[in-house]
Amino acid sequence: MEFIDTHTHCTDEAFSPEEQDGFVQRAVAAGVKKMLLADIDSSERDAMYAVAARYPGVLYPMLGLYPGSVRENWRDETDALEARKGRGAVAVGEIGLDYHYGTQFMEQQKEALRVQFELASEWDLPVNIHLRDATEDFFRVLDDCRHLHLRGNLHAFSGSIETFRRIRRCGDWSVGIGGVVTFRNASLQQTVKDIPLECILLETDAPYMAPTPLRGTRNESANIPLIAAKIAELKGVDIETVAQITTENARRLFNI
Repeated sequence: MEFIDTHTHCTDEAFSPEEQDGFVQRAVAAGVKKMLLADIDSSERDAMYAVAARYPGVLYPMLGLYPGSVRENWRDETDALEARKGRGAVAVGEIGLDYHYGTQFMEQQKEALRVQFELASEWDLPVNIHLRDATEDFFRVLDDCRHLHLRGNLHAFSGSIETFRRIRRCGDWSVGIGGVVTFRNASLQQTVKDIPLECILLETDAPYMAPTPLRGTRNESANIPLIAAKIAELKGVDIETVAQITTENARRLFNI
């Protein structure tokens, strides 16, 4: 079986530089043959590109400004993205809107999202979306950008089946399913039953959101099979089917 982790952070401060190689090697040994590295901002980007360069064909960088990193200088940060054009990014991400910790930079987040949607269209790349407590504003911005014909995925999806159907009406969109689906009594379990496998991507968001039975520990890409096994259980199929279809989904969307 082969899996792809479509959203991970192996250069997060939770991992020392000395631990990064072990992180990748454990994942590959678990069948996770490819991992997509989510970009946050300029403070981590060089480290992300450096580790990706050590593992060509295994680690793939994204390029984007995380909404939680949007401040008054957001334009400098998005300008810095353009300097990396052609450096092997497979998506513009993780980008989006996050009002969970406050709305002080709400307008700047929306403007930064629009600018990055335009970059994704110009570069012909999918987008990887972080969305938290800002669903209606996200869909307003996306609707304003319909002319860009965007494609991508909602990372760490935990929304309703109605939200899934809404994003599908916007074009070629998938959802990233991570450790939350394994949590006891998670409402996402019922939603996943109703989402076609052809629209699902696997992800860990490591080091965050470790799946059961590892909940509360530092997450790793090597834990992808635990997420796949839960999806297989919910769908009433074998894990090999989940591996095959979700891997094909990731290859197609991210052109890897």
